[in-house]
Amino acid sequence: MGENINIEKIFGSKVFTLDKMKERLPKEVFEEVLKVNQEGGELSFESAEKIATAMKEWAVENGATHYTHWFQPLTGITAEKHDSFVTHPKSDGKMLLKFSAKELIKGEPDASSFPSGGLRSTFEARGYTVWDTTSPAFIKEGGCGSILCIPTAFCSYTGEALDKKTPLLRSLEAINEQSLRIVKLFGNTEAKKVSVSVGAEQEYFLIDRKNYLKRDDLIFTGRTLFGAQPPKGQEMDDHYFGVIRERVGAFMADLNEELWKLGVTAKTQHNEVAPAQHELAPIYEEANIATDHNQIVMETMKRVAFQHGLTCLLHEKPFAKVNGSGKHNNWSLVTDNGVNLLDPGDNPNDNFQFLLVLSCIIKAVDTHADLLRQSASDVGNDLRLGAAEAPPAIMSIFLGDQLDDVVRQLVEKGEASRSIDGGMLQTGVSTLIDFEKDGTDRNRTSPFAFTGNKFEFRSVGSSDSIGSPNTILNAIVAEAFCEAADILENADDFETELHNLIKDNMAKHQRIIFNGDGYSEAWVKEAARRGLPNIKTMVDAVETLTTDKAVKLFEKFKIFTKSELESRQEILYESYVKSINIEANTMIDMVSRKFLPAGIKYSKELALTVNALDDAGVDNSVQLGILEKVSKKLSEMNKALENLISKHDKALEITDVKEKAVYIKDNVVEAMDNLRKPTDELELIVDKALWPVPTYGDMLFEV
Repeated sequence: MGENINIEKIFGSKVFTLDKMKERLPKEVFEEVLKVNQEGGELSFESAEKIATAMKEWAVENGATHYTHWFQPLTGITAEKHDSFVTHPKSDGKMLLKFSAKELIKGEPDASSFPSGGLRSTFEARGYTVWDTTSPAFIKEGGCGSILCIPTAFCSYTGEALDKKTPLLRSLEAINEQSLRIVKLFGNTEAKKVSVSVGAEQEYFLIDRKNYLKRDDLIFTGRTLFGAQPPKGQEMDDHYFGVIRERVGAFMADLNEELWKLGVTAKTQHNEVAPAQHELAPIYEEANIATDHNQIVMETMKRVAFQHGLTCLLHEKPFAKVNGSGKHNNWSLVTDNGVNLLDPGDNPNDNFQFLLVLSCIIKAVDTHADLLRQSASDVGNDLRLGAAEAPPAIMSIFLGDQLDDVVRQLVEKGEASRSIDGGMLQTGVSTLIDFEKDGTDRNRTSPFAFTGNKFEFRSVGSSDSIGSPNTILNAIVAEAFCEAADILENADDFETELHNLIKDNMAKHQRIIFNGDGYSEAWVKEAARRGLPNIKTMVDAVETLTTDKAVKLFEKFKIFTKSELESRQEILYESYVKSINIEANTMIDMVSRKFLPAGIKYSKELALTVNALDDAGVDNSVQLGILEKVSKKLSEMNKALENLISKHDKALEITDVKEKAVYIKDNVVEAMDNLRKPTDELELIVDKALWPVPTYGDMLFEV
């Protein structure tokens, strides 16, 4: 990265932005693009042809040789197939570069080669990628050169969604329609669109690549399956917000530059709680673009880390007993004439539009807490949620003192006559400026917390796409808005009906509000008393997708068909089975070929030393004691290894994917834990020079 970066000049330089389209397109074509983006509809083929030509010319000017339909299949990552702009040579032998509207609008990847959950059979290969006109094309630079990436949706030949983007776009249309009904009830007839605004904070680890390449578990699974705790971890709280080390700072500087070129509004960077853990946060933007940008962030982190001799770990729990990584999904609703529906204003007790919106969200989260929990489920997140480092698996809402007081007044008295203000912050130092505090504190233990003018969904895993969580959020809130609008649009006495509806929503669903310590055992018991679901694992959460309640919700707003939901259920079970299968195989391989041999070698050296000392008539009790410890751990490891192999083999015999997932969760995972324990204990005994992989101390403190 250069010393004097002009952010304004480079920002969006690798993006085919609206400004660039305006410069290169005929006025009528550009206006058509704006209308489609703002109001929906389809571009004419003639306009698409002109856009394709302009896009290709801009891309070639910026060094691009290929283009790709960039999409987000149900693998959770992105996919791309590169095609060059090269076409048939001209008669003079010179190359002709061409990019047509057809190539821009439609691609045809093999739909049976991506997860489809039974929607596509092996012999039914055709699938389509379809240009998303609302997300700008961009140029990705890497080992393949410069590639024009065109964000697209991915669907089957018969129209079912096979990706994360299509359902998200459907949910955005649903919540826009229902939100407009709400704002019009309060006299805002100028608003033509309500957008979901999202900011996704991204946590990650950085380790030296040479250490990464020596760890089979990191290479194959993204996390360490073995590793004893180092003498020092995060207990001194000295890493969080600490001075950023030079090597990490150089990575962050290059990362920022690359992201700014790609139009990603990288805003905040800092050290996180654990050693080697860091965070990047962007500025809020429209949910579809924010989702695309978060995928770009994760891809760019990995690429830039490689250039710095580092590896970026995005797994939710790459190191056991060390703070895991999440992705806080900040969510709000904003009209196109500048009204944030989640802004309580100075007096939230008198802001009836805000109170209605708030009551609907409370209702939505309580009604569909199971779906919200499922949206944050992945294999890695099972290792994080519920620990004292992340929100509990129990969904609840934190409102803070100010709004909690307003809710209590409405429920208990029928009206809210006051709002608690934050008062002035007084430090007691005359040279420091006193200022007005926020009306509420923060609660880092809450999975769904109100933070001023937005809700922060804190349960999402660091490696996961934010597409699914936002699809679910949009859907459940759209339903609550729809039900409210149905009542209020037909009310004879609007004010009375509004007041009753707000009070009724809050009274019926007050159980979901919790402002206390989400880490405490007392909350687990209290949540059970309230009847809140406590879905502890990904496998347990999968079935929530196809309940009658869920199917009714998604079909009502045309976000998922029942077959699409069933396919996702199948994919999630398969994903869990395959992920744990890889982890189990990796553990078996590492213990068999690395850790047992290392322990045996060390025990041999000890035995030779014991015999030599005995022959010399010297005290060998220390060496003999260590030898006995090593032999004991080797015996425990071997027994645990045989148990894991047995449980794993039995899992492979099960044909039903749900039954297999449940068996693995209940049996194989426990066997893996039982194998790890003696192995980690052996690590603390064996000569470090003989231990075959880098230790936690090596990885967490060598960057």
